[in-house]
Amino acid sequence: MTPQITTEQDRETDRDGPSRGEIFTALSNGRRRNVVTYLEEHGDDARVRDIAEQLAAWENDLEINEVTYKQRKRVYTALHQSHLPKLAESGFIDYEPNRGIVSLTEESRELQVYLEVVPENEILWSEYYIGLAVVCGLLCGAAWIGTVPFAGVSGYVYAVLFAVLFGVSGAVHRTVTRRNRV
Repeated sequence: MTPQITTEQDRETDRDGPSRGEIFTALSNGRRRNVVTYLEEHGDDARVRDIAEQLAAWENDLEINEVTYKQRKRVYTALHQSHLPKLAESGFIDYEPNRGIVSLTEESRELQVYLEVVPENEILWSEYYIGLAVVCGLLCGAAWIGTVPFAGVSGYVYAVLFAVLFGVSGAVHRTVTRRNRV
């Protein structure tokens, strides 16, 4: 086992909640990430067997009713012996092995920042700004070659429009970034 090097930032985070190292360790495994995702979607007090069944379905790209006993058992065993105790030890979940019940803790909010930086269905800000620049460039090109109705609009109007578009985009970007800041 390699030694853990603790940075000043890790020690500061320890005082307020989990360290970055604990967060990265918890999220370093796909099954643990999927457990957190499942609990976020299905609420508190989930049964381990339900989590195992859903994870087996996700991992094998199947519907829940198509998951075999062997697939479910393999996931269940790994959850019970390794992943759930590790998440519980870090304080991200409450795990009652005797009852087979799992729920998220307040500490799990720290994980969500890392899991939801860019949800799958959202566009990256860099792609948004490139798209915005392309649209502005096309508008300028259409005005420059004299395409109606773009040629009839003053260059000052375009300048103000572009400044407003980029200014509003920047303000929204800043707000979203602040909300997602660790």
